[in-house]
Amino acid sequence: MTTRRRCLTLGAAAIAGGALAGCDERAEQDAAARLQRRLAPPGSVAGAARLRALVHAATLAPSSHNTQCWRFSLGANTIRIGADFSRRCPAVDPDDHHLFVSLGCAAENLVQAALAHGLQAEPQVAADGAITVALAPTPPRRTAAYDAIAARQCTRGAFDGRPLAPAQWQRLDEAAAAEGVTRLIVSDRAGLERVLDAVAAGHRAQLSDAAFVDELVHWLRFDTAEAARSGDGLFAGCSGQPSMPPWLARRIVRRFLRADSEIARSAEQLRSSAGVVIFASDAAAGPQRWVGVGRAFQRLALEATAAGLRLSLLNPPLEVARLRAPFASAFGLAPLRPDLIVRIGHGPRLPDSLRRPLQAVIA
Repeated sequence: MTTRRRCLTLGAAAIAGGALAGCDERAEQDAAARLQRRLAPPGSVAGAARLRALVHAATLAPSSHNTQCWRFSLGANTIRIGADFSRRCPAVDPDDHHLFVSLGCAAENLVQAALAHGLQAEPQVAADGAITVALAPTPPRRTAAYDAIAARQCTRGAFDGRPLAPAQWQRLDEAAAAEGVTRLIVSDRAGLERVLDAVAAGHRAQLSDAAFVDELVHWLRFDTAEAARSGDGLFAGCSGQPSMPPWLARRIVRRFLRADSEIARSAEQLRSSAGVVIFASDAAAGPQRWVGVGRAFQRLALEATAAGLRLSLLNPPLEVARLRAPFASAFGLAPLRPDLIVRIGHGPRLPDSLRRPLQAVIA
């Protein structure tokens, strides 16, 4: 998905990039990311500024390849969230499933932020996935979920292997509860190895697809300056990789982007995780339901973040159409469509991804 941001193994080229990219550049990117995540304190803004504060919180949601595929329209008492189809990813997401899941993530952030700012938000989702959020005054209530909006990130590094207690899994599952959205927790080692087998098949299929590779490389950002200019995409530093000069990286990245290295990285990620949560929904569902999946996932992500946990997505077997049904069957989810694979655990915080300015996303 919705927010899968792939870690690239750049081998010796990454080491060379580390020598060429100074520590000041990383510090600059970290400072910029922290600034972008400084939400307006509840009660500090009113009127149009308050609506823009809600949009700011919404934009801190995850999106596939960090495309930030949303557009916001502000009314007197409403905010509309629509798809920006100019930022879709037809190779990895040909039916726009991840795009609408991303809109759902943004909507959930907006709901949580509205409550903190003294507004009750009621999203209504049309059949085409467009979201209209009605806003009405309510006593302000700042929740742990609101505070987690700025801290949440998809951490692509390894975790430390510590398990989660049953009560922790239960809280995560309860946070993600939603009509029409099924969640399956897989935390046993044998189950995680079956997930890894499916992820490996997904990597092999995707990395043998030239269109997929072209699209992925298009969204890669290799150094701080490139990431800052675009405000989007997959910045190498967010995956724990050293920055590289783009002119060099784009010449050599395809040479090091191989299924075997991605499978090895995924094995490290899964085997160091406490477990995964698989989201699934009606296979015949469309954008309206996918928005609901995004809202459910984002509630889980905020709950996990508030609890000091890390998470990321490993969706390759769900992004290859022919692999979805076998995956669903292997985990007893047929005939549902598996939507997301979310790995969860304890691990370090990595640099945050950047965001585009509000003027770029408000119509």
